[in-house]
This record gives sequence, C-alpha cells and structure tokens, in this order.
Amino acid sequence: MNISTKKLSSIATAVAIATALTACGGKDAKTETNTTKSETAAVTATDKIVYVNSDSLLTKYEYFKDLKVKMETKGKAAEGDLVSKQQAFQREVQQYQQQQGTLAADQRAATEQRLARKQQELQAYQQNAGAALQNEQAKEQEALYNKVADYLKGYAKTKGYKMVLTYAKGNSAILFADESLDVTSEVLKGLNEAYTKDKK
Repeated sequence: MNISTKKLSSIATAVAIATALTACGGKDAKTETNTTKSETAAVTATDKIVYVNSDSLLTKYEYFKDLKVKMETKGKAAEGDLVSKQQAFQREVQQYQQQQGTLAADQRAATEQRLARKQQELQAYQQNAGAALQNEQAKEQEALYNKVADYLKGYAKTKGYKMVLTYAKGNSAILFADESLDVTSEVLKGLNEAYTKDKK
C-alpha cells in the first residue's frame, strides 16, 4: 500500500503530456495593421510554441513535493495500521492453536468460526483501505494537473503562446527542441510563487 515515487511521477508526468495546452491570447501577426512583411515573416509558428520539462517540473514544484510527502506519509500510516491488525490476528490464531487441545468440540468450532470471520473482516479492511487511499491519490493528482494546466493556460495567453508542449527524457514525442523554447524555469517560478501565496 505504500505509494511509490515512480507511480506518483508516472501519473503526474501526465501534467501536460496527454494534450498540448492551447491558448489564443496575444496578437496575431495577420491582424497587426502596422506589421511589415518582414516582421510577419519573422513571426513563425515556432515562435508561438514552447515546452516545459516535466521532469524538472515534478522535482522542483513545491506543491508536488508536498503532495508526494503527504501521500507517502498516509501510505505508510495505512500500511502500519494494517500490519498491526494482521499481527493481532496472528496472535489470536497462535493462542487458539496452543489451546485447542484443551477445548471442547463446541468451543473449538465457535472459536474457528470467530477467527474465520475476523480473517474475512481483515481482508475486507485491507481492500477498503487500499481503495480509499487510491481514491484520495487520484483526487490529489487531479488537483495537481488542474493547478498546472490552469496556470499554463493563463501563462500562454499572457505570453501569446499558441501551444505549450511537455518534454520528458525517454518519454516524449519531442525528438528535438531548441533550448530557447524551454520555459520550464519561468513556469516553475510562477507556479511556486502562486503556491506560496495559496499556503498563506
């Protein structure tokens, strides 16, 4: 039940991988009345496309760091609680095994039925606790996605970018991109500033 960093990272990497976030803010060169032909030629499609390194986004975004710690702590607590219940059940089983030779047949039958019910309850508890943790994790990951997506929409509109792509080493549709198009640092700065304000 422990929440692995790999799992969080793989889902959180979908922060922008599934779709390119589009924003139609900024002025288009075609509608600028005072734009010369040479200026129009200079404003190409690539001038409106930038990318964010999702690896850096995950390791340096303070909200994600806090989320990771929060989920790992909850996962360890749930795992510890389950282990404690399992150990208590095992002690009961061992105690019965030591005493069963001295018990009457009806007492043995009643004890075995009780232990069987407890085992079923323990299995149900394990499944429910795991499902609850997964549901909470899914909600937190959705909140993470929304925070980044909402910020990037506003960021792209302000900057006049038409598309914000994501890049992750070994898991990206972008084979090459000029480093001048990398806006990760600027995006991270804005995200962390916004998160700092939210925490106050």
